Amino acid sequence: MDQHEKDYDRGETPRNSITEEHLTDILEQSLEIENEMMRTYLITAERIHDDGELKDRLQNFAEGNAKRTRQLKDEIERLKEDS
Repeated sequence: MDQHEKDYDRGETPRNSITEEHLTDILEQSLEIENEMMRTYLITAERIHDDGELKDRLQNFAEGNAKRTRQLKDEIERLKEDS
């Protein structure tokens, strides 16, 4: 039987599927990266005194990371609740 012909509703797992635990690990690693990037952008923005436009862009980058951080936390929490 071809891999695409299997009935996954019957408990058969495709070879390329990802476990919830592995997905949680990936999202937690991504959360750490987003947090580190946010800190880097904020620290760098604080050190810039002669280029207000660049400082604003870096702060906007940090805000984007903060939004993704919240989204990642929500997804991680949802996965943990479902397991």
